[in-house]
Amino acid sequence: MPRRLIVLCLAMLWPIAHSEPQGDLPSASGTVAFVRVNVVPMDRERILGNTTVLVRNGRIEAIGRSVSVPTGARIIDGLGKAYLSPGLTDLHVHSDTRGDLTNYLANGVTRIVNMGDARPGFVARVRPRANRGEIPGPQVDAAFIVDGSPRYAHLFVETPEQARAAVGIAKTNGYRFIKVYNDLSAEAFAALVREARGQGLPVVGHGVTSVGLERQIEAGQSLIAHAEEFLYTVFDETGPDALPSDAKIKRTAAWLRQQGTYVTADLSTYATIAAQWGRPDVLASYLDAPEAHMLTPEQRVAWENSGYAKRTGPGIEDNRRFLADFIKTLNDSGVPLVMGTDAPSIPGLVPGFAVHDNLRALHDAGLTRYQSLSTATTQPGAFFRQHVPDIEPFGTVEVGSRADLVLSAGNPLEDLSRLREPQGVMVSGRWYPAEELRAMSRALMDEYAGSVPR
Repeated sequence: MPRRLIVLCLAMLWPIAHSEPQGDLPSASGTVAFVRVNVVPMDRERILGNTTVLVRNGRIEAIGRSVSVPTGARIIDGLGKAYLSPGLTDLHVHSDTRGDLTNYLANGVTRIVNMGDARPGFVARVRPRANRGEIPGPQVDAAFIVDGSPRYAHLFVETPEQARAAVGIAKTNGYRFIKVYNDLSAEAFAALVREARGQGLPVVGHGVTSVGLERQIEAGQSLIAHAEEFLYTVFDETGPDALPSDAKIKRTAAWLRQQGTYVTADLSTYATIAAQWGRPDVLASYLDAPEAHMLTPEQRVAWENSGYAKRTGPGIEDNRRFLADFIKTLNDSGVPLVMGTDAPSIPGLVPGFAVHDNLRALHDAGLTRYQSLSTATTQPGAFFRQHVPDIEPFGTVEVGSRADLVLSAGNPLEDLSRLREPQGVMVSGRWYPAEELRAMSRALMDEYAGSVPR
């Protein structure tokens, strides 16, 4: 699609809400009032119609129909039509550019977790600036990835002593999580978990081949980074069908619920891989998509060089269908599910846009719209509160929560796609109206336009 047509498409997203200052007095500095909005609090499935939400210094201070708006507050008027819901969270990304942060913000994503291999400059400089609100973007947390061999080109350790040292390095450098990877030895994994617990860093990540997910969870791993990890270390059946029985799936789901383990419900990630498996034409369609023009030239080159489209032999469609059913079973069993996309490391997954694709995939798998949206709002907030004790509450529109919010033209509990075109986004109390988001997106496309590096 020509770039000018992409810009035209973005320019068509006109906001319903408008904002205006109320008086010139500075008495309510840092105060914003959303008035005549329909609130989607996400504490349970309900709508609070024609409501005022008062935000002061980045926190929600009051919610109700009779809330008094202080003189001097900035007014965001929903005109009785707009819906205010929590900002979205992506708990599994590999983004580490300023442009990616813009993409997330423009898509209503107000928190991300980089799940490994972020450049040190991003972690040390860009991340703190975004978290302080000095540059546009979501709140950013990072996981420090530790593997047991050089096979996947990650930092790796060979001994328990090295594993313990890796945790200390992560803690010193401001990482929030330790991410375990496939090839860790059992001894290094055990040392890593013990040291991480002592340092207050939750352990998340893959299935470790030498340990297995059951033992990892029993040892204290709090989050499984991909639902498909169960195919590799739990559902390792062999034979003509090579998929587990319904009884084993239900036993696994019940056990996970009892353990309280969070699982990343990354349906669109696996589906995107399955669609391009051995299909260069599908990869080409991903590169031609309008949102792909929001990638850096380097990211586009990485997509072009990806190996999925070059694969031969049987595809993975059966696994894709199984994972959709598996995630539905986990949800029905009460296992907490969280949003994760792996963007932009997988061709076809653009930062921010991929979150909406995964919301749709979850709904298509049989989750309700409320349950699907919970994976990107309520459940990430609950995960952080449980495993990161000093975190400020987020993920719901409630008094005391962070003012990380999305204003949309319609009710997302009736149509999740309403969230794809935010009328405005607030993160850390800073309001970004739709026109500002569009301007940032246009500037990003202009910056990336031109030749791709060779």
